[in-house]
Amino acid sequence: MSSAPPTPSTPPARRLPLAGVLRLGRPSEIWFKPALSVVAAIAPPVFSLLALGRLDLVMYAMAGSLCALYAHSRPYAARARVLVGVVLGMLGGVAVALVSASLTDSAVVLVTVGALLAAAQKVLCDATRVGPPGNVVLTFVSSASLFAPQTLAQVPGHLALAAATGTWAWLVCMAPALVRPHGPERRATAAALKAAAAYADTGGTGEGHARARAAGYAAVQAAWQSLLSTSAPSRTRQALERLVVRAEVALAAPTESDAGLLRTWAGSLRGTGPVPEAGLPHAAGDELLGVDAARPLWARLGPLTPLAARTALGCALAGYASLALGIGRPYWALVTAASLYQANLALTWSRAVQRVVGNVVGVLVFLAVVPLAHLGPPALVLCCLAFSFGAEVLISRNYWLGSVCVTPMALLITEFAGYQEAGTLMTERVVDTVVGALVGFVAAVAVTNRRAGDRVERALTTAGRAREHAARLLAEPDPGPAALESARRGLAAALSDLRATADAAAGEWWQRALPQERVVLAEQSGHRTLAATARRQGLLPDRDPATETEDARP
Repeated sequence: MSSAPPTPSTPPARRLPLAGVLRLGRPSEIWFKPALSVVAAIAPPVFSLLALGRLDLVMYAMAGSLCALYAHSRPYAARARVLVGVVLGMLGGVAVALVSASLTDSAVVLVTVGALLAAAQKVLCDATRVGPPGNVVLTFVSSASLFAPQTLAQVPGHLALAAATGTWAWLVCMAPALVRPHGPERRATAAALKAAAAYADTGGTGEGHARARAAGYAAVQAAWQSLLSTSAPSRTRQALERLVVRAEVALAAPTESDAGLLRTWAGSLRGTGPVPEAGLPHAAGDELLGVDAARPLWARLGPLTPLAARTALGCALAGYASLALGIGRPYWALVTAASLYQANLALTWSRAVQRVVGNVVGVLVFLAVVPLAHLGPPALVLCCLAFSFGAEVLISRNYWLGSVCVTPMALLITEFAGYQEAGTLMTERVVDTVVGALVGFVAAVAVTNRRAGDRVERALTTAGRAREHAARLLAEPDPGPAALESARRGLAAALSDLRATADAAAGEWWQRALPQERVVLAEQSGHRTLAATARRQGLLPDRDPATETEDARP
């Protein structure tokens, strides 16, 4: 491993970034899955309503259909549970919104309810890691429902329609299990192997090695969480576990790993062919699911308190500002603010820029397509389907590019109840977007997150304890395979969490200086101990015992 002096890989961020905010990335490997699923979930209900002449109910049908956007990276057993939670969460938000809309005409009260719902949806989605698309879709659905004309007598029927389409969305998302039952686990394992190969290419010291290593450990942790969230163990799962261990070993000792072989293994996981054998001396065990995954929900909610406050305050103020300007749809400003809030202030700023640019371009796209959409109800439905597909195709490249399709789709949805004047609709959308982005970001600046530094300290302590535990086992004459495996995975998880926590804290303002040098030193000593542990397990070629002992030291 490198003995170079520690250099902070993530210096504290105090300036708002502009370069690269709109840069396009590579598309998601499974971009077609949510894109096709959402079209398959929307089309039958909407065309049925078209045949019945009830396009005014499309909003409630789409509330359930949009649940098809979730959980495509989850194994099918876990996906079934997550989608049930998403559908129930969607129904709960819509129920609160519809009842509120039927009980009061006060726009201020409705905006307040929408802001509180948005904060709850944000915190729960982040705590349970439901995403993408996270809370934004749920907030869009519930906020739009708040401003739909409603009576209490209509609420049960509208909820029943949303529940029916949510059930259909669940069936659509689960259908691929009949063809490729282990597809999500295979993809997660392949991603871990590719990320490990990218780090092995750097030799642990080359340009961008710190970023590649962090990405590798994040991919490995995601693969473990995917594998260990499945049901009963199987031969396929055991073979995939061995491959994930190989990815972990490559991250611990990049100079002793074959990046080409890792990529070959990753390529062989495409399709439904046999999983290659990794040739480990023993199968990977299930001793440790992962530090974050094992934490109870209440423990994950605590650190999200500043994010909840930002969301509630920002959404409420954005909605109030829209009302003050006389805009007829304050929920657009509210949803814009809700879409901004990310892990830290720097990322929130980037999302604000992307949202404004994407929405403004999307409004121009709406202007171009509105003559076609106004040819008749079937044309309007087809345009909405095309934009829903395009949004999922493009959004993984960059958020602003996906917004170019989301914006005209949202505008077209408002026309199912009747055609509206395009100029007024476009103007209101642009104004609400700008208001929501500005007010939402100001709220993010006002609500500070001073506990980010405390979380870095706790992550340092956890990583230090995990390294000391592994080092003690290495000093024992016969620590046992299960103990070594558990210690190695625990240290890997702690180091991954340390890097993620430090990166998130570096993007916050108004806090004390972060212990960047201590973070880098902890990472260096931790990765040396990981390599020594993997070697002791027989996963790497043996070296001189004195060198191994040195690697285990801080």
